Amino acid sequence: MTDPGAPLVEVRAVRKDYAVGGGVLARPRAWVHAVDGVSFAIAPGETLGLVGESGSGKSTLGRLVLRLIDPTSGDVLFGGRSLLGLGRAEMRALRREMQIVFQDPYGSLNPRMRVGSIVGEGLAIHRIGTATERRGRVTELLELVGLPADAARRYPHEFSGGQRQRIGIARALAVGPRFIVADEAVSALDVSIQAQILNLFQDLQRKLGLTMLFIAHDLRIIEHLSDRVAVMYHGKIVELASRDEIYTNARHPYTRALLSAVPVPDPRQRKDRHRMVPGGDAPSRVQQPSGCTFHPRCPHAEDLCRTKTPALEVGRGGHAVACHVFPADAPGKERT
Repeated sequence: MTDPGAPLVEVRAVRKDYAVGGGVLARPRAWVHAVDGVSFAIAPGETLGLVGESGSGKSTLGRLVLRLIDPTSGDVLFGGRSLLGLGRAEMRALRREMQIVFQDPYGSLNPRMRVGSIVGEGLAIHRIGTATERRGRVTELLELVGLPADAARRYPHEFSGGQRQRIGIARALAVGPRFIVADEAVSALDVSIQAQILNLFQDLQRKLGLTMLFIAHDLRIIEHLSDRVAVMYHGKIVELASRDEIYTNARHPYTRALLSAVPVPDPRQRKDRHRMVPGGDAPSRVQQPSGCTFHPRCPHAEDLCRTKTPALEVGRGGHAVACHVFPADAPGKERT
């Protein structure tokens, strides 16, 4: 029996490496560390926002959590059970507990299938209910995500991007999961539609008690959705704290740079003199810099940053930071 106080999802020192070059007989020329020793936990009913720029390893990490791909090392636990220790039949059964909503609402839906078949496919695969009961469940799901019941008879191309994403959400909810990974689920949508889908996620989380890993590259998007926020850079989590701590007392320079990039609609509230813009481009994933991977772009970098990789250390209130210059327990400083 699962301990009610235990996390639902636990990631332990997960790493995923990809070979560059080489072949069947030749050794790889190099390795890309897409995810580099990441650890975190998500409590039941909690939404963890995972933020970082493109190429930081967010989507790879989301797929590792669901065991859509296997890690090079480390472990992922769901309800206290190691996913890596499960056989094919056990993993298939556990798929009902954890689902994913993909980024592209166009490419993630089969254009040759009607919406009713798309949403009900998981019910058929897991043999849940009779054919009549499945049709009724599909109608309930469509109405739950804000679509009419007759949408089940139509094809994906007959819907807008926002409506297609609602179909994707209904499909993910069909088998009654406890855990959802939303992988950039609103980034392909117009801004006005983004707000509608975010509100839908928030409503569903409350109604169904879902646990979520919400992946985005924009801190603005997850501000009102997440309970905690993890900031990822170059395959590592560099800061992890409650939502309020991240938005009011960010420690890591990369987190501060992401916050500086958030648009401020009121010109009177702009603080351009405190904006932080990291220098240069992100370093190569093949030839990573020594020490802190952010130091080539960081205006606060010191000699130690260039030689020693900072550990993710937990400070007061569970605020974790991987930074030599701005550690978690140092006195708060105004963002610069």
